[in-house]
Amino acid sequence: MRIAGAAKLVVVIAIFLLTFYVISQVFEIKMDANLGHIFATKPPRYKCGISKACPEKHFAFKMASGAANVVGPKICVEDNVLMSGVKNNVGRGINVALVNGKTGEPIDTKFFDMWGGDVAPFIEFLKSIQDGTIVLMGTYDDGATKLNEEARKLIAELGSTSITNLGFRDNWVFCGGKGIKTKSPFEQHIKNNKDTNKYEGWPEVVEMEGCIPQKQD
Repeated sequence: MRIAGAAKLVVVIAIFLLTFYVISQVFEIKMDANLGHIFATKPPRYKCGISKACPEKHFAFKMASGAANVVGPKICVEDNVLMSGVKNNVGRGINVALVNGKTGEPIDTKFFDMWGGDVAPFIEFLKSIQDGTIVLMGTYDDGATKLNEEARKLIAELGSTSITNLGFRDNWVFCGGKGIKTKSPFEQHIKNNKDTNKYEGWPEVVEMEGCIPQKQD
């Protein structure tokens, strides 16, 4: 009887110890998870979702061309989405956003149909841009068919290098400025090529981000 009683006591003690061990392990895991949640740091978010912060006296921007003739382009400056399909202010052709080079505030947004439209209003618009204005452009569907030499020259004067070679259904994004003295470093261009196109009849979307120097007096 004494042996049976001792055996029961050993079993009870073993069960108690096992239960205590399991509970302590679960509690420790929960503590680790809670501490991890408390001390976890979110990665920083920069304006317009760009990959790093801009230095002082620079404006953050991010933009993308249209995707085929389905998704419109998007232009963001200083965390302000200026043009997008969601805002319903983009269209076939060349989409343009104007921004004040001193303040970073938006001035105007427009799109010009370079497939079925007339290039004349676009030329007049380009001529009306004031010195010191930041100019952002992105294509959607086709931005080149109606472009003539005068329009291309005016865009080249804003700092574009690729505008002279922009062709039917090419994808192109550009950020320059009126009165710029050099060629802009902010430009991406992908040719429409049936052998390399991502979509049937159109190349892949081009994206670009960066920091635009603030205009100084």
